[in-house]
Amino acid sequence: MGKSNIVLIGFMGTGKSTVGRMLSERLGWTFTDTDILIERQQGTTISEIFRLHGEAAFRKIESETIEAVLQGERQVVSTGGGAVLAEQNRRNMLEGGLVVALSATAETIIERVSQDQTRPLVQGDVSERVHTLLETRKHAYDFAELRIDTSELSVEQIVQKIVDALQS
Repeated sequence: MGKSNIVLIGFMGTGKSTVGRMLSERLGWTFTDTDILIERQQGTTISEIFRLHGEAAFRKIESETIEAVLQGERQVVSTGGGAVLAEQNRRNMLEGGLVVALSATAETIIERVSQDQTRPLVQGDVSERVHTLLETRKHAYDFAELRIDTSELSVEQIVQKIVDALQS
């Protein structure tokens, strides 16, 4: 086992939290969702941080959180969809673990996130927002060492692919 952490990246709704929880159970590692960690540490929701302080302030907190978390080992780390936009985060992720990008079709993502009004970036016309963001982030996840389209796969199948990659 080369890498000491697994870092899950990908657009919202691609399954990072669900896959991360099951993968960490399977490996006996700690699961950390950086969005949940940020909310716990800040004592408020990400939506509120966006609203009160703006996206730039949130991204700074997010970068610091990712860097701190990746000092640890034997963790499955799920990151926010936009975390990959910062060069510093991409570097820390690659140094800190095996980076796995989860993807899904726009239709799959819309179906998964349209039920969830807590996501700050999909308020309003979910379909339009998802298509626009997917387009702007088209290559944002290209730096990952492993890429998995989750649209047609079960959580178990995705977890198995990651475990296989980790062991090879």
